[in-house]
Amino acid sequence: LEGVDLRVEGRIADLPVAGERGLRFAFDIERAWQGNQPVDLPRTVQLSIYGAAPALQVGDAWAFTVRLKRPHGFQNPGGFDYEAHLFQLRVRATGYVREHEPSRLIAPLGTLAEGALPGYRLNRFRQALSGRIQALLPENRFAPMITAFANGDDDAIPDDQWQVLSRTGTGHLIAISGMNIGLVAGLMFFVVRWLWSLPGVTVLLVPAPLVAASAALLAALGYAALAGFAIPTQRALVMLAVVLGGMFLRRRTAPSVLLAVALFAVLLVDPLAVMAPGFWLSFAAVAVILYTLSGADAKDWKERLVAWGRLQWAVAVGLLPVLLLLFQQASISGPVANLIAIPVIEALVIPATLLGVVAMLALPDSMAPWPFFLAAAALEHLWIALEALARLPGTLWSQH
Repeated sequence: LEGVDLRVEGRIADLPVAGERGLRFAFDIERAWQGNQPVDLPRTVQLSIYGAAPALQVGDAWAFTVRLKRPHGFQNPGGFDYEAHLFQLRVRATGYVREHEPSRLIAPLGTLAEGALPGYRLNRFRQALSGRIQALLPENRFAPMITAFANGDDDAIPDDQWQVLSRTGTGHLIAISGMNIGLVAGLMFFVVRWLWSLPGVTVLLVPAPLVAASAALLAALGYAALAGFAIPTQRALVMLAVVLGGMFLRRRTAPSVLLAVALFAVLLVDPLAVMAPGFWLSFAAVAVILYTLSGADAKDWKERLVAWGRLQWAVAVGLLPVLLLLFQQASISGPVANLIAIPVIEALVIPATLLGVVAMLALPDSMAPWPFFLAAAALEHLWIALEALARLPGTLWSQH
Protein backbone atom coordinates (compact mmCIF):
# COMPACT_ATOMS: atom_id res chain seq x y z
CA LEU A 1 0.00 0.00 0.00
CA GLU A 2 3.02 2.32 -0.11
CA GLY A 3 3.03 5.00 -2.76
CA VAL A 4 -0.57 4.50 -3.90
CA ASP A 5 -3.59 6.73 -3.42
CA LEU A 6 -5.67 5.72 -0.41
CA ARG A 7 -8.92 7.23 0.77
CA VAL A 8 -9.02 7.51 4.55
CA GLU A 9 -11.52 8.72 7.10
CA GLY A 10 -10.60 9.50 10.68
CA ARG A 11 -9.93 12.19 13.27
CA ILE A 12 -7.32 14.85 13.88
CA ALA A 13 -5.54 13.31 16.88
CA ASP A 14 -3.27 16.08 18.17
CA LEU A 15 -2.37 19.73 17.76
CA PRO A 16 -1.41 20.51 14.13
CA VAL A 17 2.10 21.92 13.70
CA ALA A 18 2.73 24.69 11.18
CA GLY A 19 5.97 24.40 9.22
CA GLU A 20 7.72 26.18 6.37
CA ARG A 21 6.00 24.07 3.71
CA GLY A 22 2.61 23.47 5.27
CA LEU A 23 0.95 21.67 8.16
CA ARG A 24 1.87 18.43 9.99
CA PHE A 25 -0.55 16.54 12.24
CA ALA A 26 -1.31 13.16 13.80
CA PHE A 27 -4.34 11.41 12.31
CA ASP A 28 -6.31 8.47 13.74
CA ILE A 29 -7.58 6.36 10.84
CA GLU A 30 -11.00 4.78 11.31
CA ARG A 31 -11.68 3.51 7.76
CA ALA A 32 -9.62 3.26 4.57
CA TRP A 33 -10.03 2.19 0.94
CA GLN A 34 -7.84 1.61 -2.08
CA GLY A 35 -10.25 2.38 -4.86
CA ASN A 36 -13.44 0.59 -3.76
CA GLN A 37 -11.58 -2.07 -1.75
CA PRO A 38 -11.43 -1.63 2.06
CA VAL A 39 -7.90 -1.96 3.43
CA ASP A 40 -6.35 -2.23 6.88
CA LEU A 41 -3.99 0.58 7.86
CA PRO A 42 -2.17 1.50 11.08
CA ARG A 43 -4.37 3.30 13.57
CA THR A 44 -2.20 6.41 14.03
CA VAL A 45 -0.29 8.02 11.17
CA GLN A 46 1.46 11.34 10.68
CA LEU A 47 0.22 13.39 7.74
CA SER A 48 1.42 16.58 6.08
CA ILE A 49 -0.53 19.07 3.99
CA TYR A 50 1.72 21.11 1.71
CA GLY A 51 0.74 24.61 0.65
CA ALA A 52 -2.56 26.12 1.77
CA ALA A 53 -4.19 23.97 4.45
CA PRO A 54 -7.73 24.04 5.84
CA ALA A 55 -8.31 25.00 9.46
CA LEU A 56 -7.90 21.72 11.34
CA GLN A 57 -9.40 21.30 14.81
CA VAL A 58 -8.46 18.39 17.05
CA GLY A 59 -11.20 15.75 17.15
CA ASP A 60 -12.87 16.76 13.89
CA ALA A 61 -13.53 13.91 11.47
CA TRP A 62 -12.03 14.37 7.98
CA ALA A 63 -11.78 12.43 4.74
CA PHE A 64 -8.48 12.69 2.86
CA THR A 65 -6.80 11.10 -0.11
CA VAL A 66 -3.29 10.27 1.06
CA ARG A 67 -0.12 8.45 0.16
CA LEU A 68 1.60 6.62 3.01
CA LYS A 69 4.94 4.94 3.66
CA ARG A 70 6.62 3.17 6.55
CA PRO A 71 8.48 5.61 8.83
CA HIS A 72 12.19 5.99 8.19
CA GLY A 73 14.84 8.54 9.04
CA PHE A 74 18.41 9.35 8.12
CA GLN A 75 21.05 6.85 9.17
CA ASN A 76 23.76 9.42 9.94
CA PRO A 77 25.89 8.28 12.92
CA GLY A 78 25.06 10.36 15.97
CA GLY A 79 22.03 11.91 14.28
CA PHE A 80 18.50 12.01 15.60
CA ASP A 81 16.81 8.61 15.21
CA TYR A 82 13.51 9.79 13.76
CA GLU A 83 12.30 6.26 13.03
CA ALA A 84 12.78 5.19 16.66
CA HIS A 85 11.08 8.41 17.82
CA LEU A 86 7.96 7.67 15.77
CA PHE A 87 8.02 4.04 16.87
CA GLN A 88 8.02 5.10 20.51
CA LEU A 89 5.04 7.38 19.80
CA ARG A 90 3.22 4.43 18.15
CA VAL A 91 3.11 6.24 14.80
CA ARG A 92 3.22 3.44 12.24
CA ALA A 93 3.17 5.38 8.97
CA THR A 94 3.86 8.83 7.56
CA GLY A 95 2.50 10.44 4.45
CA TYR A 96 0.90 13.44 2.83
CA VAL A 97 -2.50 14.60 1.65
CA ARG A 98 -2.89 14.59 -2.14
CA GLU A 99 -3.46 18.11 -3.44
CA HIS A 100 -5.55 17.23 -6.47
CA GLU A 101 -8.14 15.32 -4.42
CA PRO A 102 -10.64 17.34 -2.35
CA SER A 103 -10.52 16.98 1.44
CA ARG A 104 -13.82 16.90 3.27
CA LEU A 105 -14.86 17.73 6.82
CA ILE A 106 -17.17 14.88 7.85
CA ALA A 107 -18.20 15.93 11.35
CA PRO A 108 -16.93 18.41 13.94
CA LEU A 109 -16.08 17.16 17.41
CA GLY A 110 -19.16 18.70 19.00
CA THR A 111 -21.54 16.40 17.11
CA LEU A 112 -20.23 13.28 18.89
CA ALA A 113 -21.29 11.65 22.13
CA GLU A 114 -20.01 13.56 25.14
CA GLY A 115 -18.28 10.67 26.90
CA ALA A 116 -16.85 8.93 23.85
CA LEU A 117 -13.80 11.04 23.09
CA PRO A 118 -12.13 12.42 26.24
CA GLY A 119 -8.67 12.39 24.64
CA TYR A 120 -9.83 14.42 21.65
CA ARG A 121 -11.67 16.88 23.88
CA LEU A 122 -8.59 17.37 26.03
CA ASN A 123 -6.39 18.10 23.02
CA ARG A 124 -9.10 20.38 21.60
CA PHE A 125 -8.95 22.37 24.84
CA ARG A 126 -5.14 22.52 24.57
CA GLN A 127 -5.46 23.79 21.01
CA ALA A 128 -7.91 26.49 22.09
CA LEU A 129 -5.51 27.43 24.90
CA SER A 130 -2.69 27.92 22.39
CA GLY A 131 -4.88 30.15 20.26
CA ARG A 132 -5.97 32.28 23.22
CA ILE A 133 -2.41 32.82 24.46
CA GLN A 134 -1.24 33.79 20.97
CA ALA A 135 -4.16 36.24 20.72
CA LEU A 136 -3.35 37.77 24.13
CA LEU A 137 0.38 38.10 23.31
CA PRO A 138 0.33 38.71 19.54
CA GLU A 139 3.67 40.51 19.23
CA ASN A 140 5.58 38.92 22.09
CA ARG A 141 8.51 36.74 21.04
CA PHE A 142 8.14 34.59 24.16
CA ALA A 143 4.48 33.73 23.51
CA PRO A 144 5.41 30.28 22.06
CA MET A 145 7.51 29.52 25.15
CA ILE A 146 4.70 30.59 27.49
CA THR A 147 2.34 28.38 25.48
CA ALA A 148 4.75 25.49 26.02
CA PHE A 149 4.65 26.04 29.79
CA ALA A 150 0.85 26.23 29.69
CA ASN A 151 -0.02 23.18 27.58
CA GLY A 152 3.19 21.43 26.53
CA ASP A 153 2.98 22.61 22.90
CA ASP A 154 6.58 23.64 22.13
CA ASP A 155 6.48 23.24 18.34
CA ALA A 156 6.11 26.99 17.73
CA ILE A 157 9.31 27.93 19.60
CA PRO A 158 11.67 29.37 16.94
CA ASP A 159 14.96 27.69 16.09
CA ASP A 160 17.11 30.58 17.37
CA GLN A 161 15.58 30.20 20.85
CA TRP A 162 16.08 26.43 20.78
CA GLN A 163 19.72 27.04 19.87
CA VAL A 164 20.23 29.26 22.93
CA LEU A 165 18.55 26.64 25.13
CA SER A 166 20.70 23.89 23.65
CA ARG A 167 23.97 25.79 24.06
CA THR A 168 23.17 26.61 27.69
CA GLY A 169 21.79 23.19 28.65
CA THR A 170 18.42 24.61 29.70
CA GLY A 171 16.20 22.91 27.12
CA HIS A 172 14.95 20.47 29.77
CA LEU A 173 13.07 23.32 31.46
CA ILE A 174 10.83 24.03 28.48
CA ALA A 175 7.28 22.71 28.09
CA ILE A 176 5.77 20.58 30.85
CA SER A 177 8.76 18.55 31.97
CA GLY A 178 9.17 16.20 34.89
CA MET A 179 10.81 18.97 36.91
CA ASN A 180 7.86 21.28 36.32
CA ILE A 181 5.35 18.61 37.32
CA GLY A 182 7.41 17.98 40.45
CA LEU A 183 7.34 21.71 41.21
CA VAL A 184 3.54 21.92 40.95
CA ALA A 185 3.13 18.77 43.04
CA GLY A 186 5.61 20.01 45.66
CA LEU A 187 3.95 23.41 46.00
CA MET A 188 0.54 21.81 46.35
CA PHE A 189 1.88 19.31 48.91
CA PHE A 190 3.36 21.91 51.25
CA VAL A 191 0.42 24.35 50.93
CA VAL A 192 -2.22 21.68 51.57
CA ARG A 193 -0.24 20.15 54.44
CA TRP A 194 0.00 23.59 56.10
CA LEU A 195 -3.69 24.39 55.55
CA TRP A 196 -4.85 20.97 56.79
CA SER A 197 -2.77 21.37 59.95
CA LEU A 198 -4.10 24.84 60.82
CA PRO A 199 -7.34 23.83 62.63
CA GLY A 200 -5.49 21.19 64.64
CA VAL A 201 -8.40 18.77 64.96
CA THR A 202 -8.25 17.83 61.26
CA VAL A 203 -4.94 15.99 61.67
CA LEU A 204 -6.64 13.69 64.19
CA LEU A 205 -9.06 12.60 61.47
CA VAL A 206 -6.57 12.16 58.60
CA PRO A 207 -2.81 12.79 58.84
CA ALA A 208 -1.77 15.95 57.03
CA PRO A 209 0.88 14.25 54.82
CA LEU A 210 -1.74 11.87 53.37
CA VAL A 211 -4.11 14.70 52.48
CA ALA A 212 -1.20 16.70 51.04
CA ALA A 213 0.04 13.72 49.00
CA SER A 214 -3.44 13.21 47.51
CA ALA A 215 -3.69 16.89 46.57
CA ALA A 216 -0.17 16.86 45.09
CA LEU A 217 -0.98 13.86 42.92
CA LEU A 218 -4.20 15.48 41.69
CA ALA A 219 -2.33 18.72 40.89
CA ALA A 220 0.32 16.79 38.98
CA LEU A 221 -2.41 14.89 37.14
CA GLY A 222 -4.08 18.14 36.11
CA TYR A 223 -0.83 19.69 34.90
CA ALA A 224 0.04 16.54 32.95
CA ALA A 225 -3.41 16.70 31.36
CA LEU A 226 -2.58 20.20 30.09
CA ALA A 227 0.34 18.56 28.27
CA GLY A 228 -2.00 16.01 26.72
CA PHE A 229 -0.42 13.26 28.85
CA ALA A 230 2.68 13.29 26.66
CA ILE A 231 5.06 10.40 27.30
CA PRO A 232 7.54 12.45 29.43
CA THR A 233 4.69 13.64 31.66
CA GLN A 234 3.39 10.08 32.01
CA ARG A 235 6.86 9.05 33.17
CA ALA A 236 6.95 11.90 35.70
CA LEU A 237 3.49 10.97 36.99
CA VAL A 238 4.48 7.36 37.56
CA MET A 239 7.66 8.39 39.38
CA LEU A 240 5.69 10.84 41.53
CA ALA A 241 3.00 8.23 42.30
CA VAL A 242 5.67 5.80 43.52
CA VAL A 243 7.18 8.40 45.86
CA LEU A 244 3.80 9.52 47.22
CA GLY A 245 2.72 5.88 47.49
CA GLY A 246 5.40 5.43 50.13
CA MET A 247 3.56 8.01 52.23
CA PHE A 248 0.25 6.18 51.89
CA LEU A 249 1.96 2.98 53.02
CA ARG A 250 3.29 4.96 56.02
CA ARG A 251 6.76 3.53 55.79
CA ARG A 252 10.20 4.97 55.23
CA THR A 253 11.90 3.67 52.13
CA ALA A 254 15.45 4.19 50.93
CA PRO A 255 15.61 6.68 48.03
CA SER A 256 17.51 4.14 45.91
CA VAL A 257 14.68 1.63 46.36
CA LEU A 258 12.08 4.25 45.42
CA LEU A 259 14.07 5.10 42.31
CA ALA A 260 14.31 1.44 41.30
CA VAL A 261 10.59 0.86 41.89
CA ALA A 262 9.76 4.01 39.87
CA LEU A 263 11.95 2.80 37.00
CA PHE A 264 10.26 -0.61 37.07
CA ALA A 265 6.80 0.99 37.15
CA VAL A 266 7.61 3.27 34.20
CA LEU A 267 8.70 0.27 32.14
CA LEU A 268 5.54 -1.62 33.07
CA VAL A 269 3.41 1.30 31.87
CA ASP A 270 5.50 1.96 28.74
CA PRO A 271 8.21 -0.57 27.79
CA LEU A 272 9.18 1.58 24.81
CA ALA A 273 10.30 4.36 27.18
CA VAL A 274 13.84 2.98 26.93
CA MET A 275 13.98 4.37 23.38
CA ALA A 276 13.57 7.95 24.62
CA PRO A 277 16.67 9.94 25.63
CA GLY A 278 14.54 11.63 28.30
CA PHE A 279 14.10 8.29 30.07
CA TRP A 280 17.84 7.87 30.61
CA LEU A 281 18.42 11.55 31.41
CA SER A 282 15.60 11.80 33.95
CA PHE A 283 16.55 8.71 35.94
CA ALA A 284 20.25 9.53 35.77
CA ALA A 285 19.58 13.09 36.96
CA VAL A 286 17.45 11.91 39.90
CA ALA A 287 20.11 9.36 40.85
CA VAL A 288 22.82 12.05 40.83
CA ILE A 289 20.63 14.43 42.87
CA LEU A 290 19.86 11.77 45.47
CA TYR A 291 23.54 10.83 45.75
CA THR A 292 24.63 14.47 46.05
CA LEU A 293 22.01 15.40 48.65
CA SER A 294 22.45 12.30 50.81
CA GLY A 295 23.67 13.38 54.22
CA ALA A 296 23.45 17.09 53.34
CA ASP A 297 22.16 19.30 56.15
CA ALA A 298 22.41 22.98 55.16
CA LYS A 299 21.26 25.18 58.02
CA ASP A 300 21.47 28.83 56.88
CA TRP A 301 20.91 30.48 53.51
CA LYS A 302 24.63 30.65 52.71
CA GLU A 303 25.03 26.91 53.13
CA ARG A 304 21.89 26.31 51.06
CA LEU A 305 23.23 28.56 48.30
CA VAL A 306 26.52 26.67 48.24
CA ALA A 307 24.66 23.35 48.23
CA TRP A 308 22.50 24.56 45.31
CA GLY A 309 25.58 25.49 43.28
CA ARG A 310 27.28 22.18 44.16
CA LEU A 311 24.16 20.31 43.01
CA GLN A 312 24.19 22.01 39.58
CA TRP A 313 27.81 21.00 39.00
CA ALA A 314 27.15 17.47 40.23
CA VAL A 315 24.25 17.04 37.79
CA ALA A 316 26.32 18.50 34.94
CA VAL A 317 29.23 16.12 35.58
CA GLY A 318 26.97 13.14 36.27
CA LEU A 319 24.98 13.57 33.04
CA LEU A 320 28.01 14.33 30.89
CA PRO A 321 28.60 10.70 29.79
CA VAL A 322 24.88 10.23 29.03
CA LEU A 323 24.67 13.47 27.00
CA LEU A 324 27.79 12.62 24.98
CA LEU A 325 26.52 9.10 24.35
CA LEU A 326 23.02 10.21 23.27
CA PHE A 327 23.67 13.57 21.61
CA GLN A 328 27.45 13.79 21.08
CA GLN A 329 27.43 17.21 22.74
CA ALA A 330 27.10 18.81 26.16
CA SER A 331 26.86 22.39 27.43
CA ILE A 332 29.85 23.59 29.40
CA SER A 333 27.92 26.64 30.64
CA GLY A 334 24.98 24.46 31.73
CA PRO A 335 25.64 24.56 35.50
CA VAL A 336 25.81 28.37 35.55
CA ALA A 337 22.83 28.72 33.19
CA ASN A 338 20.66 26.36 35.25
CA LEU A 339 21.74 28.08 38.45
CA ILE A 340 20.15 31.24 37.02
CA ALA A 341 17.31 29.79 34.95
CA ILE A 342 15.75 27.25 37.32
CA PRO A 343 14.76 29.76 40.06
CA VAL A 344 13.37 32.22 37.49
CA ILE A 345 11.34 29.63 35.59
CA GLU A 346 10.18 27.60 38.58
CA ALA A 347 9.44 30.54 40.91
CA LEU A 348 8.14 33.14 38.43
CA VAL A 349 7.41 31.92 34.91
CA ILE A 350 5.47 28.72 35.63
CA PRO A 351 3.34 30.09 38.53
CA ALA A 352 2.53 33.20 36.47
CA THR A 353 1.64 31.07 33.44
CA LEU A 354 -0.67 28.79 35.43
CA LEU A 355 -2.26 31.86 37.06
CA GLY A 356 -2.78 33.22 33.54
CA VAL A 357 -4.52 30.01 32.45
CA VAL A 358 -6.87 30.23 35.44
CA ALA A 359 -7.47 33.95 34.79
CA MET A 360 -8.14 33.27 31.13
CA LEU A 361 -10.86 30.78 32.05
CA ALA A 362 -12.42 32.82 34.87
CA LEU A 363 -11.82 36.51 34.09
CA PRO A 364 -12.58 38.84 31.16
CA ASP A 365 -9.96 39.20 28.42
CA SER A 366 -8.96 42.66 29.66
CA MET A 367 -7.63 41.18 32.93
CA ALA A 368 -6.42 37.77 31.73
CA PRO A 369 -3.16 38.87 30.01
CA TRP A 370 -1.44 40.31 33.10
CA PRO A 371 0.00 37.05 34.47
CA PHE A 372 1.26 36.22 30.98
CA PHE A 373 2.90 39.66 30.75
CA LEU A 374 4.67 38.93 34.05
CA ALA A 375 5.89 35.56 32.72
CA ALA A 376 7.08 37.18 29.48
CA ALA A 377 8.92 39.94 31.39
CA ALA A 378 10.71 37.32 33.53
CA LEU A 379 11.73 35.42 30.38
CA GLU A 380 12.90 38.65 28.74
CA HIS A 381 15.33 39.37 31.58
CA LEU A 382 16.42 35.74 31.84
CA TRP A 383 17.09 35.65 28.11
CA ILE A 384 19.71 38.40 28.40
CA ALA A 385 21.80 36.13 30.64
CA LEU A 386 21.18 32.98 28.57
CA GLU A 387 22.13 34.67 25.30
CA ALA A 388 25.31 36.02 26.89
CA LEU A 389 26.25 32.51 28.04
CA ALA A 390 25.33 31.01 24.66
CA ARG A 391 27.68 33.45 22.87
CA LEU A 392 30.71 32.42 24.95
CA PRO A 393 33.31 30.57 22.86
CA GLY A 394 33.48 26.85 23.54
CA THR A 395 30.25 26.80 25.54
CA LEU A 396 29.05 23.70 23.64
CA TRP A 397 31.37 20.71 23.74
CA SER A 398 30.87 18.44 20.73
CA GLN A 399 32.49 15.03 20.96
CA HIS A 400 32.02 12.00 18.72
